[in-house]
Amino acid sequence: MYFMTEARAFQRPTTIERLLNRAIGTLVGLGLGPRHMRLLEVRGRKSGKRHALPVDLLIEGDRLYLVAPRGATEWVRNVEASGEVTLRRGRRRAVYRARPVPESEKPAILKAYLDRFRREVQRYFPVPAGSPAEAFAPLASRYPVFELLPAPAPTRTRP
Repeated sequence: MYFMTEARAFQRPTTIERLLNRAIGTLVGLGLGPRHMRLLEVRGRKSGKRHALPVDLLIEGDRLYLVAPRGATEWVRNVEASGEVTLRRGRRRAVYRARPVPESEKPAILKAYLDRFRREVQRYFPVPAGSPAEAFAPLASRYPVFELLPAPAPTRTRP
């Protein structure tokens, strides 16, 4: 089921999907589970609380991407508001700036994402895995994509 929010659609997870995400998130947080998965931590735009959920990290060469196959979900809106995310797997933790990817760059990234994670995400895409990048151009606006860039190291000031 799709819902409209702030003029953008998103697909709400089912109860079973929420339970599975919680279980997978626990495993990833312990450093277990599929190697491509990370626990995304982002600060809530209204509450200020940290939220965590498992995500499929797309690595293309030396670039890291987060793709939201369900559309403009809560985590997407929180990332847009904060501009910063933490990815965690076990004890490893890294902070990144999240740069929204322009529409013109999305088709190739969406293709790579669907081709790599088709078993998990094919149901969210109206084109089959293996389709050419051009097939994703008309769909690009439905799927938020962020490139993850190293966050600048915090500067320490002495009182």
